[in-house]
Amino acid sequence: MESIFHEKQEGSLCAQHCLNNLLQGEYFSPVELSSIAHQLDEEERMRMAEGGVTSEDYRTFLQQPSGNMDDSGFFSIQVISNALKVWGLELILFNSPEYQRLRIDPINERSFICNYKEHWFTVRKLGKQWFNLNSLLTGPELISDTYLALFLAQLQQEGYSIFVVKGDLPDCEADQLLQMIRVQQMQRPKLIGEELAQLKEQRVQKTDLERVLEANDGSATLDEDEEDLQRALALSRQEIDMEDEEADLRRAIQLSMQGSSRSISQDTAHTSDTHLTSEELRKRREAYFEKQQQQQQQQGPPGQLSQPCERPTTSSGAPGSDPGDAMSEEDMLQAAVTMSLETVRNNFKTEGKK
Repeated sequence: MESIFHEKQEGSLCAQHCLNNLLQGEYFSPVELSSIAHQLDEEERMRMAEGGVTSEDYRTFLQQPSGNMDDSGFFSIQVISNALKVWGLELILFNSPEYQRLRIDPINERSFICNYKEHWFTVRKLGKQWFNLNSLLTGPELISDTYLALFLAQLQQEGYSIFVVKGDLPDCEADQLLQMIRVQQMQRPKLIGEELAQLKEQRVQKTDLERVLEANDGSATLDEDEEDLQRALALSRQEIDMEDEEADLRRAIQLSMQGSSRSISQDTAHTSDTHLTSEELRKRREAYFEKQQQQQQQQGPPGQLSQPCERPTTSSGAPGSDPGDAMSEEDMLQAAVTMSLETVRNNFKTEGKK
């Protein structure tokens, strides 16, 4: 099938495709067919001028567009017939009385040209098999010998004009190859419009499938994001629990310290009722030493000045301090903090063992 020459439809150039598919090669172009059409138009003009250039028929003919071609690329049967004359080929109407009188079996012919509503296409025998070379198809269509007569009859019923191509067609590679082998066609070619519609439908289905896949991927992403969020919340709750435990620990220490401070304050207040405070004791000691100094000055030798005694400090462990002096408030607060921390640690250890 690959060796068969098959031009696909471009614009309205079906006459060009029909001729090239018939001859199995790029033998004609729009320019060459247009040249044949202009030549036919000139011949017709000259025949009309024979009746007089001033006649009404001639002036009407000049005003009318060409009947052999138009701007869309359509060419008349006269253009196709004249193009085939270059190759020594002739067209005969298939259902004409002349042809019917000959009673020729279509299988014994070599090719047909079919036309319906300005569309041309070729049916040709290559090797020992028939092929529909319609340019509107995506490729050559294999026609069996038994189906050929039915196919042509169907075209006639649909209004097609069928022409038999008489003469020797030029040699081609496909004809030589198919003389030796026969081909099989598992799937018939579609019309170009049907193929485009199918491709469009496939693209639409592919787009819908891609959207579904994207939606699924998006939901999967959402699921992954949700899992990440759940893990983050769990970690956050753990951190909050740890912070709460630390806060509880700090509050316990603070309360313990406050309790110790209150105990120390209460103890100090209770002591102040029965004993002198350290400040009062210091003042009394200073007064005591000053009194002793005055007495020594009065009892000393005449003319001898007594040296004043050094005033002892009240700092702990300093010279002149008594070992039995009361503990300072700073030392007591530090001791309370130490005791509170030790108590809290023991409580947590006890709860952990439970």
